[in-house]
Amino acid sequence: MKKLLLFLVLIFSVSMFSQTKDDRAYLVKVGDQAPDFSMQLTNGKTVKLSGLKGKVVMLQFTASWCSVCRKEMPFIEKDIWLRHKTNPNFSLMAIDRDEPRETVLKFAKAIPISYPIGLDPHADIFAKYAVREAGITRNVIIDKTGKIVFLTRLYDVAEFTKMVKVIDGMLK
Repeated sequence: MKKLLLFLVLIFSVSMFSQTKDDRAYLVKVGDQAPDFSMQLTNGKTVKLSGLKGKVVMLQFTASWCSVCRKEMPFIEKDIWLRHKTNPNFSLMAIDRDEPRETVLKFAKAIPISYPIGLDPHADIFAKYAVREAGITRNVIIDKTGKIVFLTRLYDVAEFTKMVKVIDGMLK
């Protein structure tokens, strides 16, 4: 009887987990309002996501220890940031997971990238978007009204190409 009860609790727990999270461990989905946050950038400035309403926003969750992030970031720099950085209707920010400012600055220089990077010291921003223990790299594309329109996980060339087209389309 105890085994049956334990089994039913386990099945129920798995069922509830799968209903609240997608298979990539996101807590948000396309169409959701992007969870708001404030974040300090490596240059000392503070940015609040809700203060960027009216812009297309790309959030890139990253960390220096993430090999897939290191692979993807030069493409973000070349195919997205350098093409749109002067567009007043666009904002791109990397959000570095749980690393000190000095590590993040060395990381950005080593890649190299020039887009802004914010600090997420305890992964609290990350935990608004995905299961705290889940992996990175991941990108969240937010439209001018603050709604999520595209989510990525890891670096897949086809998915990345589609994301670039979505951003380009929203900025036309």
